[in-house]
Amino acid sequence: MEVKTPQDTLTIDPIAMNVVNRVAAGSQLSGDLNFEGGLLVQGEIAGNIRVNGRLIVWTGGIVRGRVRVSGDTYLFGCLGAAGASAHETSLECQGMAYVSKTGVSTGTLMARRLQLYEGADLQGPFKTLKKGDNFPVLHDVLPDQP
Repeated sequence: MEVKTPQDTLTIDPIAMNVVNRVAAGSQLSGDLNFEGGLLVQGEIAGNIRVNGRLIVWTGGIVRGRVRVSGDTYLFGCLGAAGASAHETSLECQGMAYVSKTGVSTGTLMARRLQLYEGADLQGPFKTLKKGDNFPVLHDVLPDQP
């Protein structure tokens, strides 16, 4: 006798989700970056990153650094570098963070709500934010550069 369970399906529609920015596969972008509207990451992005919208990290995509997202986050790729310390990458999401079966997080993941799918790989710490929790300003979190 085989037992079948219903599978969750996560549908991504970049147009309906107002995802107007993209870092293409094979591309690398780093620095202090601000994105108005959603962001689809298929390549690699690093630095102090603010996304005023949704963040989608596609399979093969990598996000490193200090990341603030005003909408939801969809993790199909990697948050943080493999084998890196959880303190090197942090993501603060004011919406819901979805981590798929291909998603890997070695960084610190903070979100209002968290949805894990079977096979999701959370290696770093995570925290669900409560109403009234205010995100620190990036310069309050990051150490001063010499």
